[in-house]
Amino acid sequence: MTTWTGTPLSYQGIVAMTEEQQAIVETAKAFAAEHVRPFAAQWDRDAHFEPSLVGKLGELGFLGMLLPEEFGGLGLDAKSYLLALEEIAAADASVAVMMSVHNSLPTQMLNTHGTPEQKRRFLTPLAKGELLGAFALSEADAGSDASAIRCQAVRDGNDWIVNGSKAWITSGTHAGVIIAMIRTDTPEARRKSKGISAFILTPDLPGFHVGKKEDKMGMRASPTVTLTFDNMRVPADRMLGAEGMGFIYAMQSLVHGRLGIAAQAIGIARAAFEAAVAYANERKQFGTPIAEFQGVQFKLADMATRITAARAMLHETATAKDAGAEVDAQASMCKLFASETAMWVTTQAIQIFGGYGYVKEYPVEKYFRDAKVTEIYEGTSEVQRIVIGRAVSAGA
Repeated sequence: MTTWTGTPLSYQGIVAMTEEQQAIVETAKAFAAEHVRPFAAQWDRDAHFEPSLVGKLGELGFLGMLLPEEFGGLGLDAKSYLLALEEIAAADASVAVMMSVHNSLPTQMLNTHGTPEQKRRFLTPLAKGELLGAFALSEADAGSDASAIRCQAVRDGNDWIVNGSKAWITSGTHAGVIIAMIRTDTPEARRKSKGISAFILTPDLPGFHVGKKEDKMGMRASPTVTLTFDNMRVPADRMLGAEGMGFIYAMQSLVHGRLGIAAQAIGIARAAFEAAVAYANERKQFGTPIAEFQGVQFKLADMATRITAARAMLHETATAKDAGAEVDAQASMCKLFASETAMWVTTQAIQIFGGYGYVKEYPVEKYFRDAKVTEIYEGTSEVQRIVIGRAVSAGA
């Protein structure tokens, strides 16, 4: 374990890292400083997704961090990936969510459940950033109750004919591969979650349409859209894994996703904390930097403590997952605590900035807006409490 080094802003120094992990963090930090941080505010104002970042992240290996080397990935452990993700999130959460969804959901589902041919066809370009991955589970009337999806696939010879829509699709405007959960049972014989299958969709399929782009409060540089399928013809070899197992695959993959969102939330909170520390040392009232006032120091102390605790929980869970442990409840704990930490820390940061925290000239209002959705997507805080509560009440 290394010791706390540098200024109060650089408390990454308390994290135990291997030399390889330290190099990954430094690479991510340098990338963010050059390609992300200087443009984040403008991208946010314009709700602009910067497509060149996909190839640049792919060149660094950051879009295949968890994939085997045989498919162009880096074959790294979860902690290494989460360290890099936190660093990107501290620069811009919109870029981080693109990286998180890509690494956590479509690539992992393909790697775990894909056929050799599916892996050869899709994983290598995904790892290299030649294709961007997306995940499609939710629908307009099926959010937390994800098993209530109605998007329907009907077998027609060697194809499936798909009709319906998917909502809240991160990166849906630019994704080249979308793993979608679609019903393959019939309306007359509904099997709830057991009637849902996973499909590998690509935008070139006839009947595939990108619909409404949401005008969001935060994460504005990450496009969130509706996808619609109008008699979309999907070859049978695009089914991922076994028929009827899609919902189970999706729930399994959300463990990866929830760890990624936790890292993202920690990155947002850390950025807000660092901004608050810098501002508190510069801003003077009554002739004294406000950082010397006990009321401000107490806020900073609580902010640093919660961020450090969230990170420690996340890294411990990632280490256990790499060792083969089942960490479903722990991943929910990480996502719950980190996202609520991000919301609390960004609120305190705005308070430290005072009136300046409420205007767009300063960054903390963006951190606040970006933080909120971490309590919502990939399972709301309420859903995380359900998962945790069921586990602990059963003695898990």
